[in-house]
Amino acid sequence: MTQDISELLNLPDSSVFQHLQDLEDPRTGWTLQHKFMDIVIIALLAVLSGADDWNAIESYGEAKESWLREFLELPHGIPSHDTFNRVVGCINPEKFAQCFQDWLTATTLLLGAEVIAIDGKTHRGSYDRENKLKALHTVSAWASSHRLLLGQVKVKSKSNEITAIPELLEKMDIKGCIVTIDAMGCQKEIAEQIIQQGGDYVLALKGNQGNLLKAAEQAFATIINPEESHQPYEHYKSVEAGHHRIEIRECWVIPAACIDIAWSSTQTLMMIRSERKCWNKVTNSIRYYISSVPSGVKKIAGAVRSHWGVENQLHWFLDVVFGEDDSRIRKDHGPENFGLLRRMALSLLQKDTSLKKSIRLKRFRAAMDNDYLVSVLLA
Repeated sequence: MTQDISELLNLPDSSVFQHLQDLEDPRTGWTLQHKFMDIVIIALLAVLSGADDWNAIESYGEAKESWLREFLELPHGIPSHDTFNRVVGCINPEKFAQCFQDWLTATTLLLGAEVIAIDGKTHRGSYDRENKLKALHTVSAWASSHRLLLGQVKVKSKSNEITAIPELLEKMDIKGCIVTIDAMGCQKEIAEQIIQQGGDYVLALKGNQGNLLKAAEQAFATIINPEESHQPYEHYKSVEAGHHRIEIRECWVIPAACIDIAWSSTQTLMMIRSERKCWNKVTNSIRYYISSVPSGVKKIAGAVRSHWGVENQLHWFLDVVFGEDDSRIRKDHGPENFGLLRRMALSLLQKDTSLKKSIRLKRFRAAMDNDYLVSVLLA
């Protein structure tokens, strides 16, 4: 059926539907009234078009039934919201994620990604106190320059991001890329894995590496005052204005050899001092980083700046536009699998350049205009 929909809608072999055909129907021993791929395809199209829960997916299917019948069988009409809930919630999330990963790999193979930001996110609405269910936590990789999700893994229960990040890195080709991670990922094993896979890293340095942070603070203490500095350093200053604020950012980079560090792959240390002036207050911050990039203060500072794209261009959209934090989907694998549907939809909408509108308006247009929806699938 995935080949049929690809042919009928003139989609390429690398389309997301082509990769979803590898999914296995989890309904063993059930009374099967609806085709498995009909359910999955309607769910994805509905989420692309603004549906944020099972009832909305059912409503979308009912409104679009005549169009959907052009490429789906629908032997018993549109499945109910309970059917969508049960079936999608029973899909093996690891296999679902692998289909997603294979599609992302196929679509991003020729793009190249200069900076890959890795960050975690908690799906707050998936927390269920009554059933003692912890909130789902995932770690995502984001290509800032292309505004495209490259991969995602679930943080297993009784674990944390430190164990999930290496698993995510293994799924990606990071050769020639700079990987940026916040302080949680500032671990020697993770740094070495990035180097072994052919990439470079810029890792935030905080209290979890107390001795290293203290050494960096002491090394930079004299750098700020040129009269006291006897060490080579690079310096870069930028000023940005907009949205009723002015931000002054100064960056210093020194060789890692300036301090006693056991991280063999670390080449440089960076300090960023920021001053943000808003209409009613001024805030200051100082942040430290370690990097395997041997030199180039603008390059390293640019990687740090790009890292925030995972928050502003991925997590913000998932929460504000797709309502992920407010979602009350909790049953079985529903939270994780619906989260993958959201990320598939967001990736498709961000790749689309045919409509110069916000993601929210693109979803609204997809709900009304079948031709536009197909153009999104072609993006």
